[in-house]
Amino acid sequence: MVINNLFPTPVSFFKFGRNLTKSELQFIKCQEHFKNEGNTTSKDRKILKSKELTEIRNFIEDSMTEYFKAIQVPKFDVSLYLTQSWANYTEVGQFHHKHAHPNSVVSGVFYPQADRAVDKIYFYKDGYERIKIPAAEFNPYNSESWWFEVGAGDLILFPSHLTHMVQTKEGDNTRISIAFNTFVKGYIGSDESLTGLNLREE
Repeated sequence: MVINNLFPTPVSFFKFGRNLTKSELQFIKCQEHFKNEGNTTSKDRKILKSKELTEIRNFIEDSMTEYFKAIQVPKFDVSLYLTQSWANYTEVGQFHHKHAHPNSVVSGVFYPQADRAVDKIYFYKDGYERIKIPAAEFNPYNSESWWFEVGAGDLILFPSHLTHMVQTKEGDNTRISIAFNTFVKGYIGSDESLTGLNLREE
């Protein structure tokens, strides 16, 4: 049997090349934050624009470029740019509700502080299954969800429509993540097909 993977969903991992400095971690930990559904989130919704996180932002933007070029292979001069970014803080017993990211093309999560032994991110298949057949073992075809372990310095990029969540936090560490959204800038579509659109970053 030959199985062809048609229209796969690209969930890509990158690794920050060093440990975060004490000043970077302190800056992230000391952000003013408020209660979200299941955990807390920073009031700063453009945290990656902070000069204290310049090297992290550069790493994320370089990774976004690599992801976009490999997945989309754009014909014209078009790229991703960051629109929003914020920190999430999840204590033991807390969770991050199931959600997706509207008004974004590619979303991502960077982990300044996480423990690979206990911290995971869960992704969910979109759509309703009219026929549900119990599986003897799960694989990417028959699963309704899939999880990945995450650790400090990990970056995950994925299409913004992909539903995801964090289940109830275990272990004894505070899980800290920086999430972000993106949009496209440049020229998309084509004049010949009457779909041309020139987008400029704000």
